[in-house]
Amino acid sequence: MRQETKPRAKEAGQETWGSFAIFLVQLIIAVLIFRSFVFSPFSIPSESMLPRLMNGDLLLAAKWPYGYSRYSLPFSAPLIPDRIFADEPERGDIVIFKHPVDETDYIKRVIALPGDTVALQDGIVVLNGQTLPREQVSDFTVELSPNTGCNWGGREMLAASGDIECHYSQFRETLPDGTSYNTLDFGPTPADVFDRVVVPEGHIFVMGDSRDNSRDSRFDARAGDAVGIVSQDLLVGEASIILWSSKGSAHWYNPVSWFSTVRWNRIGTLL
Repeated sequence: MRQETKPRAKEAGQETWGSFAIFLVQLIIAVLIFRSFVFSPFSIPSESMLPRLMNGDLLLAAKWPYGYSRYSLPFSAPLIPDRIFADEPERGDIVIFKHPVDETDYIKRVIALPGDTVALQDGIVVLNGQTLPREQVSDFTVELSPNTGCNWGGREMLAASGDIECHYSQFRETLPDGTSYNTLDFGPTPADVFDRVVVPEGHIFVMGDSRDNSRDSRFDARAGDAVGIVSQDLLVGEASIILWSSKGSAHWYNPVSWFSTVRWNRIGTLL
C-alpha cells in the first residue's frame, strides 16, 4: 500500500504545480492582451491638465479609439509594424501619446486636426480664422497637498475648513461642435501669442488645459520638454475614467493614511 500511495502523492503534487504554472501564464497573457488592446492604466505626473486632471490621478486609457501600433504594446514592442484600424481623434479629446523625441507618455487635449489653422491671440485660441468662445467662470480651487502646489499664477487662500487652498482664474472654452471644457489662465505670458500654423496631414495640435503651465504644440519638440505638433502615429489611447486619486501623503506604515489622503470625489469621473 505504501509503495502505491507514494507515487500517487508525488504525481498529484506535480499536477498541482503544473496547473498553477499554466494558470499563471494564462493570467499574464490575459492581462497583457487587456492592457494592449482594451484599457491601460495611466498616472498623471504633473499639473498641465488642471483643472480636469490632477497630479495623483490614476486613470484608464481606452486603447481602441485611434487604432493600434507598437506603442499600444508593453515596452513598445515592435510586433505591429504599422498603425492598424487607425481612426482620427476628435477636437476636444484628451489623448495619451508618446513624446516624438524620447517616447515617454504625455497627455494633452486635441485642439486642431489635419488641415486646420490654429493661432493664439492674447491667450485666446483662433481656430480656422474664428476665435473660440471663452467665458470666465468661478475660480478653480484646489487644496494644497504633497503632490499639488500653488503655481505662480495661483493665489493661496485660507478655506473655511482651515486648509490652505490655491485659487486659479478659470475660463470655459467652447469648440465649434459645442464641446466645452475649463482652462486655467495665469495671466499674460509669451506663449499667449502664437503665429498661425496649418496642422499637417496625419498630425494633431494639442494643448494642456492649464495653458500657462503646459509645454505643448506651441513649442518645438524637445526631449523631456515640449511635444510640438504630434503625429497621430504616436497615439496610445484616449483618457476614459479616473480610477483613483491621491493627495500623495499616504505612508505605508500608517493604514489610516491610505484612505484619508484619497480624493474620493474624483474616483469614477468620466473624461
